[in-house]
Amino acid sequence: MSRPCRSVLYIPAARERAMEKAQSLPADAIIFDLEDAVAPEEKVTARDTLGRALREMEFGTRLRIVRINGFDTEWGKDDAAALAKARAEGVQIDAVLLPKVNQPEDLQALAEVLPGIDLWAMMETAAGMLNAASIASHPALRGMVMGTNDLAKELNARYRADRLPMQAGLGLCLLAAKAHGLTIIDGVYNAFKDDAGLRAECDQGRDMGFDGKTLIHPAQLSVANEAFAPSEAEIDLARRQIEAFDAVLASGGGVAVVDGKIVENLHVVTARATLAKAEAIAAMAE
Repeated sequence: MSRPCRSVLYIPAARERAMEKAQSLPADAIIFDLEDAVAPEEKVTARDTLGRALREMEFGTRLRIVRINGFDTEWGKDDAAALAKARAEGVQIDAVLLPKVNQPEDLQALAEVLPGIDLWAMMETAAGMLNAASIASHPALRGMVMGTNDLAKELNARYRADRLPMQAGLGLCLLAAKAHGLTIIDGVYNAFKDDAGLRAECDQGRDMGFDGKTLIHPAQLSVANEAFAPSEAEIDLARRQIEAFDAVLASGGGVAVVDGKIVENLHVVTARATLAKAEAIAAMAE
C-alpha cells in the first residue's frame, strides 16, 4: 500500500458543488463516481463536469480514483476514452475503478483502452468472489473495493450487523488482495447518521485486515479515519517491541519480551509497518 486509504469517499461526478467541497474534506481518497451515483440522463454531462473538476480543482494528497461505467453499458467505453484524453493532457488521475469485475478479462479490456494507468476492481458479484484470486493477479490491478450492497442483492442475503452472509466473499477477496500486495477497501455503511453502527463495522473491517472503508457521506470521515489509523496504544507498543528486539540483538542473544509476550521478527515487521503508516498519516495532515 503506497499511501493510507483509511477513508475513501464516493462523490457523484454530476455534482460540481460536492467536488468543490471535497477539496477540503479529510478523505484519504475520493472515488469520483460516473456509475451508480449518476442517473442515465446525466451520464454524458457528468463526464464533462468531472473533466473540468479534475483540470481546475486541487485535491491535494487525496488519491483521485474515477469509477467508470461498465463496458457492458453504452457509456463505459466513452468514459474510458475521455479519461485517456484527459491523462494525455496531463490531468492527474491516480486510478480507474471498474464496476462488477467478474474475471480478469474484464480488467484486460479496460487496460487495453487505458494502458499504463493503475486499475481498481469493484468486487460485488458472486462470480467476482469465486474468481478473486485470478482477478487480483492482473498486472495492472492495484486495489479492490468491496461492493457489499450489490453483493447482498445478488446473494439475496438478509441484513445482519455482523455481516455473516458476507464473510465468505469478504474473506476470499481479502486473501486474494493480500496475496498480491493490493490495497483492499471495505464496502459502504448505508446509515450515514449512525456513528455507532459505522464504528462497529469499521472495527470489524479493520480487525479482518481491510485497509479502509468506502463512505457515502462526509459525516462518516472522522469515524473511518480513526478506526483505520494506528491507535496511540498500538504506536506505543510498536515502538517498545522494536526497542526490545533491537536491544536483544545488540546484546548478542536472548529473547525479547514486551508485556509478558515474546517478540519475534514477524512482530517487529508488523510494528515497523504500524509506525510507517502513522508517519504517512501525519505527513498527509501537514
